[in-house]
Amino acid sequence: MLSVIGLGLSRNDLTHTHLALIQTADVLSGGARHLALFPLFSGEKIEIKKNLDTLPGLFLDKLAQGKNIVVLASGDPLFFGIGAYLADRIGKDRIQIYPNISAVAAAFARIKESWQDVRVMSFHGRPFENRHLGDFRTHDKLAVFTDPVQTPARICRTLGENQITDFQICVLERLGSRDETLTWFDPGQPVERDFSEPNLVVFLREKNDPAQSVVPVFPGMPDDRFHHEQGLITKPEIRVISLSKLRLQPDHILWDLGAGSGSVSIEASYYITGGMIYAVEKKDTRIQDIHRNRNTFGVKNLTVCQGHLPGEMETLPDPDRIFIGGGGKDLPSIIRAAGARIKENGIMVINTVLISNMTASLDMLSSMGFDTRIIQVQVNTGHGMPWGQMLKSRNPVFIIQGIKQ
Repeated sequence: MLSVIGLGLSRNDLTHTHLALIQTADVLSGGARHLALFPLFSGEKIEIKKNLDTLPGLFLDKLAQGKNIVVLASGDPLFFGIGAYLADRIGKDRIQIYPNISAVAAAFARIKESWQDVRVMSFHGRPFENRHLGDFRTHDKLAVFTDPVQTPARICRTLGENQITDFQICVLERLGSRDETLTWFDPGQPVERDFSEPNLVVFLREKNDPAQSVVPVFPGMPDDRFHHEQGLITKPEIRVISLSKLRLQPDHILWDLGAGSGSVSIEASYYITGGMIYAVEKKDTRIQDIHRNRNTFGVKNLTVCQGHLPGEMETLPDPDRIFIGGGGKDLPSIIRAAGARIKENGIMVINTVLISNMTASLDMLSSMGFDTRIIQVQVNTGHGMPWGQMLKSRNPVFIIQGIKQ
């Protein structure tokens, strides 16, 4: 039998059952730090380094020889640990797992905070990607495992670069050891120093003043939710259809060109949680509206860019998705410049009410190798009359979708 035993924070967390299994084992395996806790063990020792791929076969050979194996793991072996890895490869009928205190449970015990609602993430041997930013935007408590590459300083620097600075941060070093250390950082305070390994970082969002709470975002919000020039806003029904044609994913980069009030950008943030949104607009009053809407809805991954198109897009990162809600007579040149920058399989969606711009858009996209589709939407809305309601029609809108091949 192979037994995987969680050490908890230290050897002091082991029970009599754990110790008996270790003492009677033929083979003891674990990291160098774990094996050093049992200097008197007289059986075979197998140190776990970067040899995970070879371990299952080695352990199966030992089991076939009738040997009892104990693998030592940190904390709880099934909580970002080696337990599941070995169970999948050796067989669940050949393995027993003995959980112990996890580092996250211990960390929240140290800071005396509940953790039933915490989002746990591990960057130990894993990259910090754009999609992870969404977790920091949508969760108020996070516990993050680091490593020598994805350090607390590097993680916090990335968060700051993406305007995520409203967390109290606690770095807990070498939990359970004699030199255990807790270091607190206030929201926005730089975390620029080295920390002892291993360490865990806890993020606690600073509580907002209820009077300053942001308004939640949902698709198809009424016009009166937004600051906008009278009538100059993408209507809710058109907004919802256009967003569906964009097929947005959490880590996407979106350009909203000719953003107007920014209503499409704001609602795109419902879907894009880890990526970035760039709203480009030239008119001063509309730029002010976008800023006000961004603050009202608390959209932190929206960058507002003032300038003329197509020139203003030159400094933006290459997009996964592009929405064009304006452009006028310059629309073909904007499509050409934007289409040259969009990533492979990227999607561009264009809204226009002009027949000439509809045909120009389709022609330009087709000439650039985009697969094109078009729908025409006309919305009728109810209006009160003395004895009932009547429908009034809005202008028909052409919604053009181009997929870069």
